[in-house]
Amino acid sequence: MLKDISPPLNANIAVFPGDVPLRRNVMLDRSRGHLITLSSLQTTVHVGAHIDGPNHYSRVQAGVDAWPLERCIGPCQVISVDVQRGALVQPAQLASHTIEHERVLVHTGTYPDPTHYNTDFAALHPDTVDLLHEGGVQLVGIDTPSMDPSHSKTLDAHQRFAAHDMIMLEGLVLQGVPDGVYELIALPLRLEGFDASPVRAVLRTIDQV
Repeated sequence: MLKDISPPLNANIAVFPGDVPLRRNVMLDRSRGHLITLSSLQTTVHVGAHIDGPNHYSRVQAGVDAWPLERCIGPCQVISVDVQRGALVQPAQLASHTIEHERVLVHTGTYPDPTHYNTDFAALHPDTVDLLHEGGVQLVGIDTPSMDPSHSKTLDAHQRFAAHDMIMLEGLVLQGVPDGVYELIALPLRLEGFDASPVRAVLRTIDQV
């Protein structure tokens, strides 16, 4: 069974304040008598569920297309943490879990509505990123718009991801997903040099892999 963990992308999807909202521009429409329906898409590449490219937060010039696809597909763990809004997920909140796979998705429950950008979502403490790296994790996902607090000017967690060459998967919808092991499929588009890419992130129960 597949579980879609991506928010719907439509005009209601929230983006970082000041970023480009999603808009569909319809040039041709069969309902108006045209031969085909033809439209274009305008929005930030950080919309909804997305993977950041290294050039978004580090001195590395490689874009999102440089990430090895093998890291974006394979066994993963979903781990729920009891964290307050506006707080940082501390290493101790994950230390009790045995990290068994190279991909970990952190369920905070602090960004419940993808159509409303609440700025007090939880984020990762930089030491937590280090802990996951030490456990062999190469991709970390989260159910918030960012690994760092919305107001951060230093992006400390992002910098730890850069130091460890780890992939960030942000903007997931993990409500109703039980903790456990799944297969993650979250492939970015081949956007050469871009600083991020939306993904259709899905989980598949491990007994079907």
